[in-house]
Amino acid sequence: MRAFYSCLFYLLIPLILVRLIWRSVKAPAYRYRWNERFAFYSKKFPQNVIWFHAVSVGEVEALFPLVKKMQRQYPGATLLVTTTTPTGSARIKAVMQESVEHVYLPYDIPCAVSRFMRCFKPEIAVIMETEIWPNLFAHCGKNKIPLYIINARLSEKSASGYQKIPALVSPALACVKLIAAQTQDDANRFAAIGAKTETVRTLGNIKFDVEVSSEIIGQGAQLKADFFGGRFVWLIASTHKDEEVIFLDIYKKIKQKIPELLLVVVPRHPERFGEVKKLCEQNQLVVVMRTSGEICHQHTDVYLADTMGELKMLYAASDVAFVGGSMVPVGGHNILEAAAVGTPVLFGPYMANFKEIAVGVLRQNAAIQCQDESEIMNAVIALYADSAYRQSLAEKGKAFVRQSQGAITRIFDVLSRDI
Repeated sequence: MRAFYSCLFYLLIPLILVRLIWRSVKAPAYRYRWNERFAFYSKKFPQNVIWFHAVSVGEVEALFPLVKKMQRQYPGATLLVTTTTPTGSARIKAVMQESVEHVYLPYDIPCAVSRFMRCFKPEIAVIMETEIWPNLFAHCGKNKIPLYIINARLSEKSASGYQKIPALVSPALACVKLIAAQTQDDANRFAAIGAKTETVRTLGNIKFDVEVSSEIIGQGAQLKADFFGGRFVWLIASTHKDEEVIFLDIYKKIKQKIPELLLVVVPRHPERFGEVKKLCEQNQLVVVMRTSGEICHQHTDVYLADTMGELKMLYAASDVAFVGGSMVPVGGHNILEAAAVGTPVLFGPYMANFKEIAVGVLRQNAAIQCQDESEIMNAVIALYADSAYRQSLAEKGKAFVRQSQGAITRIFDVLSRDI
């Protein structure tokens, strides 16, 4: 079955490259470093690395505390962090700089996987969340490289898909030493798709171990004081196509009741910054781009954050935050950063990717879920009118994050046995 999969992957490579070209129209970074996607490298890298893989920005941000802990505990070790997307790559370079090695993960074709492994000779392989690559996993198994899937999650939809190809998935999972699942439901789904029950443990979600320094809180407060002019700040984070227009319409309605309202928009993907700016202007809204360095004046409607890696600081500069990807059927995004910062959190009905977190935070009345535009309006207006309500929601949010922390320590202890 894996041979058939490999042949099919080889045949699909031209289409994959066309897709990269297509994506590069809006995100030019996809045009570059194709050699790494086939494990051809222009320089010699260190070998015997501790290797971590995280697909994109969300997984990379969650991984940083574990990588930093590994560096503190094993200062002589060489760490490699791979990603799939340019945005994930950019975050690694911005945060870790030269302290780790970094390349794109190669495509899961035998020749590329072999070149990658010969180049880096990893002593241990650590894959974030849901990535299952049959050839990569088989190579780890054949060469006795301890392979871990950490912060592992598996939706019902994904599990159903994997169950249709057991001849491919089960041998891949047999090469995994441990699957550290986020929840018991995730653990059960991994077992259902072929993982051996003794290799699956529920160790929690490392996204709860978010780091929020006093420096970030201070930078947020300074931004609000210097650029936002003391206005009531409503931040919309990680928005997707067709989502911003919803909030722009709501903003115009709420503005009639809250004249001092300022909308801060943080698009999920950097290639959409220009598109969102144009959309704001089409709605006759006055926009200030963060990279312009301009201060928001009384007539400014939207502060558009056209930067990467500043979301926690922007949360700290806000009075209320709505986490996007949840008003359109994307599946939601991580609400824990906003809660950890101490910003009252709102989110929409589409939270399939963060179902357990959404259920938990609502159970403790530590966030507000809004089903439609009218509920968003009512929530923002109610929070504006009652500072005690805002403070209560913020404190409950921080408590919710604190009580679920510790996954990084548990996962680190497991990984340390093979280092």
